[in-house]
Amino acid sequence: MTGFMKNKLILFCICLVSLFLCRDGHVDAKKAVISDETVICLQCHSKQGVVFRFHNGETLSVYVNTDEYRMSVHNFLGCPDCHRGFSVDKHPKRRFRSRKQYKLQASLICRRCHKNDEIASKPIHASLLAEEKKGRSPVCADCHGAHSVMPVTGGKIFISEKKYCMGCHEYELDLTFKNGEHLLLKTDASALARSVHNKLGCSDCHYGFSSEDHPERKFRSMRDYSIASSDTCKRCHFDKYTKTEEGVHCAELNKGNINAPVCTDCHGSHAITRIRDKRTLIVKRCRNCHREIYEIYSKSVHGSALLIDANQDVPVCIDCHKAHDIGNPLTLVYREQIPEMCANCHANRLVMDKYGLSTDVVKSYLSDFHGITLGFYKKQRRMLDKPGRQIAVCTDCHGTHNIVSTRGVDIKELKAKLVKRCRKCHENVTGNFPDAWLSHYEPGIRKAPLVFLVNLFYKIFIPLMIAGLVLQIVLHIWRYIINR
Repeated sequence: MTGFMKNKLILFCICLVSLFLCRDGHVDAKKAVISDETVICLQCHSKQGVVFRFHNGETLSVYVNTDEYRMSVHNFLGCPDCHRGFSVDKHPKRRFRSRKQYKLQASLICRRCHKNDEIASKPIHASLLAEEKKGRSPVCADCHGAHSVMPVTGGKIFISEKKYCMGCHEYELDLTFKNGEHLLLKTDASALARSVHNKLGCSDCHYGFSSEDHPERKFRSMRDYSIASSDTCKRCHFDKYTKTEEGVHCAELNKGNINAPVCTDCHGSHAITRIRDKRTLIVKRCRNCHREIYEIYSKSVHGSALLIDANQDVPVCIDCHKAHDIGNPLTLVYREQIPEMCANCHANRLVMDKYGLSTDVVKSYLSDFHGITLGFYKKQRRMLDKPGRQIAVCTDCHGTHNIVSTRGVDIKELKAKLVKRCRKCHENVTGNFPDAWLSHYEPGIRKAPLVFLVNLFYKIFIPLMIAGLVLQIVLHIWRYIINR
């Protein structure tokens, strides 16, 4: 048997032994078997202080932690399997311009076994391959390490990267910024396990950090760090990120307002939960910045129902303002959309029937002077590109965050408040001006009977008059034909 065949046979046996020693993906560092050739290499490379110097003066430690190597997924490989050209008898000298060049060259070693199709099967890797096509080559070891590569399958890390990171981050560490502020780096492992990102590894978000590379980054303040960290989210949530660019928060940030909220301000960092269905939590997150508005909302008919009765049917902040592409509520475009926002609930018969409310409020608005005029102005601005005018919408009469119930309110007090609202647009109106409006009620025998009877009269009289006119024309034509 040739020496080449003997080496391959030994390597095969080592693989079998390594697989046998695995327990749930974990290899006991003391029991893992490594090749004799690797043992010889580690006699030098397991010593601290040995470095490789690049042409530009940079250095790289060539130290290999034996225990980490034994625990790695590649522990059954020998050194020459990756470092081709090197052996016990041969140790060639190689020159590299810089550390970056060396790391890029080293990444090509990984691609010998891990083909592009396999790598692209994971979204995080697919995005990196897309960047590679643009000329920005990823370095495998930046995320996975070099000699302590952790096995990852289906998003679950068997030899946990999280466990490795938590070796330090479960303690009271902090990061000091240039302005003297401190950020606690301690991470709650239980909160991380409950997070929607619990299947991600630390390096999926903390790009550039690994078991071997822990770069030191400088930020002027804690706020600068939060803003920079939020850019990580767009790597996976690009659709949401593009929406935020259309919102008022991003616009404020671009103007230089560093207090404008970013992803982590609303969603958190490590303890991220699925906030979509937690309507009370949504409101409390918005309270962090909009405390005054929250206090007003909490006393309104909507806010009190949510916060006191836990009513999930009432609107919360994102129902009117949206979540990511938040519009400016002071613009005419936003104002014209308010009736549609209110109609999402008040035109829903299934919801309104629960509380004994009528869906006629929307219909009555759209069919009266204000609603019809608003429709005309919207078409005029859209089709003729002419500026519209402000027409009374729901919030002009009912308020915005301070909406209260009118049930049990004295009719005179209600009428006096309505006159004040009308005078915002209709100056010098009398106290009886609101009586000309039927509110949101449909006229009937019990409510506005005179209007109901007049409407009924015209519904009968006008068709009869038209029919009589048509009959008169027909008879006139018939008489003309007969007498001809």
